[in-house]
Amino acid sequence: MASFVISECGLKPLPHIYARPRAGVVSRNSSKPRFLHTSKNFSDLKTTNSIKFSTGVFEDRNWGLKVSAPLKVASIEEDEEREERIRYVNGFGEQEEESGFDPGAPPPFKLSDIRAAIPKHCWVKDPWKSMSYVVRDVAVVFGLAAAAAYLNNWLVWPLYWAAQGTMFWGLFVLGHDCGHGSFSNNPKLNSVVGHLLHSSILVPYHGWRISHRTHHQNHGHVENDESWHPLSEKIYRSLDNVTRILRFMLPFPMLAYPFYLWIRSPGKTGSHFDPNSDLFVPSERKDVITSTLCWTAMAAILVGLGFTMGPTQLLKLYGIPYWIFVMWLDGVTYLHHHGHEEKLPWYRGKEWSYLRGGLTTLDRDYGWINNIHHDIGTHVIHHLFPQIPHYHLVDATEAAKPVLGKYYREPEKSGPLPFHLIGSLIRSLKKDHYVSDTGDVVYYQSDAELKDPSK
Repeated sequence: MASFVISECGLKPLPHIYARPRAGVVSRNSSKPRFLHTSKNFSDLKTTNSIKFSTGVFEDRNWGLKVSAPLKVASIEEDEEREERIRYVNGFGEQEEESGFDPGAPPPFKLSDIRAAIPKHCWVKDPWKSMSYVVRDVAVVFGLAAAAAYLNNWLVWPLYWAAQGTMFWGLFVLGHDCGHGSFSNNPKLNSVVGHLLHSSILVPYHGWRISHRTHHQNHGHVENDESWHPLSEKIYRSLDNVTRILRFMLPFPMLAYPFYLWIRSPGKTGSHFDPNSDLFVPSERKDVITSTLCWTAMAAILVGLGFTMGPTQLLKLYGIPYWIFVMWLDGVTYLHHHGHEEKLPWYRGKEWSYLRGGLTTLDRDYGWINNIHHDIGTHVIHHLFPQIPHYHLVDATEAAKPVLGKYYREPEKSGPLPFHLIGSLIRSLKKDHYVSDTGDVVYYQSDAELKDPSK
């Protein structure tokens, strides 16, 4: 088929031909119109009649319309069947069709519209208020440890482990705020506090800060996202059974964070401790070395404490709470991007944008834990504007909801403890396995053959 309408005028090529509408130009969950569909199974008919002008600049020009037309176009039913097949291959199901809302469609608002709706006070960082949370959390951590060591009762230890592991998670979130710069406007203060908090729970501050920045800058992108990003079908099929079990079968995914720090996720290489890792650019190597040294110093302190108080006591006071903290971190971060009752889109190529990627994140209600982990469950606005301090996230979210409309998914209300989220986590791990290798807007698909070997 010829690619130009009137070649002599230098007009641009025709757009690609798409499925035939019922009448005229239509748009179905897309901002792009679709036109007639061609069939390559039949010969083209070409028009060769010429129109000639005898005067002016058009003299002796051949204005033949070098356009070919298909002998037959696909039927409406064939077009719809083909379109539905493509959409379902990419994981978009009946539930989303029936709701009348396509979460993968570009939003009718801009990032600046959301920013304008957020009150001015929400952007103000108060270092004294931020430090007050640090003092509070550190005091609780040492108080819990002292009480547990003093009582040294097996009825108390399980309660201590749950409480102290949750407090470790709270310390992580405050260090996370330092990494975003939402703790204060002073980079040195952020760095010092961030190193103290994160090193105490065996997190390399700068190494993690930089990779987490990559996560925010590429949220919702299939290949470029860094945290709990989906596996393409090709990568998923290449995994051995053991790796699939570790990635999708509880409790293993909830213990992944320390291993992620060392070897990252399937399909990615590098380490948060290695200054030469492809996670970092050369100018960041000194920061990574500093954080790795701080991590090493904390590890040495723990070894010394093991010799001083004995490994069993160290395990009870620090080791088990550390793994509770890891489960909190993995569970919360996973549920920020997975587990909604409606499928959430992931993007590639030109379909991805910072705004559309950020709108795929989820808010979660954690009941009493909201205050302990500093409202990190209020996550949509945090992802779009990570410079907002945690103590302003709730206000900012309420102000932004009218702009976000259906692109904001109201979280399910929690009881005092967020046991309801366990079901969301289990359901997601059972069905959110991979996305299509092709397509710029894709949805999770399930591997029906992935079974729990224990059953």
